[in-house]
Amino acid sequence: MTETPKTTGAPAQQNVTFPSAGGTAHGYLAVPPSGRGPAVIVIQEWWGLTDHIADVTDRLAREGFVALAPDLYGGNVAHDFQEAGRMMHALPVERGVELLSGAVDYLLARLEVTTDTIGSVGFCMGGGFVLYQAAVDSRVSAAVPFYGVIRGELPDFTHLKAEILGHYAETDVTVPRESLEALQQLIPAQSGITPDIRVYPAQHAFFNDSHPEVYHAESAAKAWDSTLEFLHKRLG
Repeated sequence: MTETPKTTGAPAQQNVTFPSAGGTAHGYLAVPPSGRGPAVIVIQEWWGLTDHIADVTDRLAREGFVALAPDLYGGNVAHDFQEAGRMMHALPVERGVELLSGAVDYLLARLEVTTDTIGSVGFCMGGGFVLYQAAVDSRVSAAVPFYGVIRGELPDFTHLKAEILGHYAETDVTVPRESLEALQQLIPAQSGITPDIRVYPAQHAFFNDSHPEVYHAESAAKAWDSTLEFLHKRLG
């Protein structure tokens, strides 16, 4: 992983609690000004449920979505890249998908939600989880991985129902071009769905405006605008 080593500082952002994976989970929920809207899950980077992820969740709410960022680390936030790596690898993929499934249960049951499927947007580690979750959960109808990190084997996309809009970076050594090409070939071969994969003149984590050393404003703006258009089209 080549994420920036900058300290995140703040504790995890949380404002809701819900049952998930046989226990109690936490997350950050944002509701649109109208009080109702389509459902979107926001999946954290390897840092944890940071201020940046909460801000993305708020931005989606302002665009009309009921957005939930589940806390996959149980309140912990990494303070440097070594700690982030340890925390990510301590979360097995299967466990993360299980926690996300509980978050989807909770979100779709909320009275503010107007859809019976969700959009899923994730970054770095969370971008990988977007694909893992979409591969097994038919309730995901719109999947948006930002420079998604796949750990180990690629998912089995045989049962994929979601359309995919992927945002990746030209100089991202964490997601090398050959792995991206493999993903582009595998998804349609197994599911019949052709992903819309877009590559930007930037590096890993280019959307994270809290990390100016990697943030690329033009690429981030283009990716965000197309994400909103995609989510509105797929979710209504």
